Amino acid sequence: MHTFNSGLKAVSGVMLIIICAMIPSSIILPQVDLSLSIIPLNSNWQIQGLLLTSLICGPHVGTISALSYLIIGLFYLPIFHGGGSVGYILTHEFGYLLGFIPAAWTCGSLTKKYSKANLINYSIYTTLSICIMHIIGIIYLIFGKIFFKWIDNLFDLILINSFLPLPNQLLLCISISLISVFLKRILILR
Repeated sequence: MHTFNSGLKAVSGVMLIIICAMIPSSIILPQVDLSLSIIPLNSNWQIQGLLLTSLICGPHVGTISALSYLIIGLFYLPIFHGGGSVGYILTHEFGYLLGFIPAAWTCGSLTKKYSKANLINYSIYTTLSICIMHIIGIIYLIFGKIFFKWIDNLFDLILINSFLPLPNQLLLCISISLISVFLKRILILR
């Protein structure tokens, strides 16, 4: 029964990542005339879907969800930001997708080890996980520059893939941490 529950959580986690990849992120600000102003962020909720799964379900389910997402994107459906297929391994973004695996494990493990569900702890866990994902992505960029002989400037690749999206991703970490704390208290998950 436990294996079935974990499998069901992992499938739900993969679906959450896929659905969140389709949702653009933005900031909604109320105006004086009671209308809403929408400021789009150049990001989606894909990474946050993964982190939400890890925060709520733990390291095993989060990691299985990340692996399943990669397998589906590489072999079945074009669900990555730039499409999919095995050829995606040679793209600049693939290292960041590989970073999903240790990011999910780290986020879930910290949540499990330090079970106090609060906004500050969860924001720290998700921020650390995003940094791990970016480190793996940057290592992959260096590896690709050396072995795949990418013609793009390494500094530009790191700037475009890590430093520019990082502030939006960190902002979304706070949002996902708040959602996770709320869901954990409602669902009373352990």
